[in-house]
Amino acid sequence: MHTYAKLLQIPDSNWPSASRKTLITMANIVTFQTEKELVSAFHSALDSATVQETPAVISHYCDPELKWRGFHPFNEINGAEQVARQFWQPLKSSLTCMQNRVDILFAGQNSLSGEVDVWVVTMGHLMGLLDKPWLGIRPTGKLAFLRYCAFHRVAGGRIIETAMYFDIPHLMVQAGQNPFPPQTAAHLVQPGPKPHDGLLLNEQPAEEGQKTLALINAMISDLGQWDSGLSLEDELARTWHQDMIWWGPEGIGATYTIERYAKQHSGPFRAAFTDRSTTSHVCRLAEGNYGGFFGWPNFVATPSGGFMGMPATGKSGEFRVIDIYRRAGDKLAENWIFIDLLHFWNGQGVDILARTTQVETP
Repeated sequence: MHTYAKLLQIPDSNWPSASRKTLITMANIVTFQTEKELVSAFHSALDSATVQETPAVISHYCDPELKWRGFHPFNEINGAEQVARQFWQPLKSSLTCMQNRVDILFAGQNSLSGEVDVWVVTMGHLMGLLDKPWLGIRPTGKLAFLRYCAFHRVAGGRIIETAMYFDIPHLMVQAGQNPFPPQTAAHLVQPGPKPHDGLLLNEQPAEEGQKTLALINAMISDLGQWDSGLSLEDELARTWHQDMIWWGPEGIGATYTIERYAKQHSGPFRAAFTDRSTTSHVCRLAEGNYGGFFGWPNFVATPSGGFMGMPATGKSGEFRVIDIYRRAGDKLAENWIFIDLLHFWNGQGVDILARTTQVETP
């Protein structure tokens, strides 16, 4: 069972005896099941709601002052009603008969926060019929999938904050409007976890989540040492299985095994950038064998070599990223990644979305 005392790592000396007693009492009853049930109910209500009913659903499950972060061109939206009208209603109008096909769901205490700060993470695809234009992306009348991952902060029985990252270029490719040059890895409609156990609907042993979080932290530490003295493959093998799968965003793609990941993404990425900042996250958590994080941005770096088939600009750029991980034993086995490449390139002076849709949409 999860305990706020452990998760907050508060020394006993910082608490008066009465407060410690209350915290110990809470530790016997606190889990994340209520928060997970709330977000699952939110998904179901959104799926069944009409476009016109969507604002009422958002208002029912979310705080009126909801803070919402999304990928370019949405960025930050404040207020539940504005989120409904600017994001959900246009998307549901375009991607008709939309359903949320969730592959991963877990929850936990934000390990970066010094207070009670519970988040629920969901990842999967928003699937529907691409019947009307969305963001200038032309309709196909065919089945389409929008990859997404969302971190929902829950308090007082409502969602008070959301970071929802979605792969717009992946949807564009499905519509026949590829916005990028040929990518180093593979374009796929990406599946969920190999063991099909990503929906953590039941309570998980606290120690399993602690193992996952510790492994993610070790991997992050390795990422910050590009000059570790080890070969890239040996460095990766410290925290990754040899047959790891990296489910990357459109424009980079998905890759399989340490050897191919090093060749098809990690190596080219490191060669393309200098002046990488330290990693900064808003939220990082784990439950059971699953964990992840997001930043706003996660880091900044300067493209000093070619990246994604485009020349270097020498201009520092932001990377907004969500990473979701599956641990198998003592190493990481799968990683789903959402990178706001439209935001990054917009910061480099190229509006990828506008350029592509203006040229290719009649």
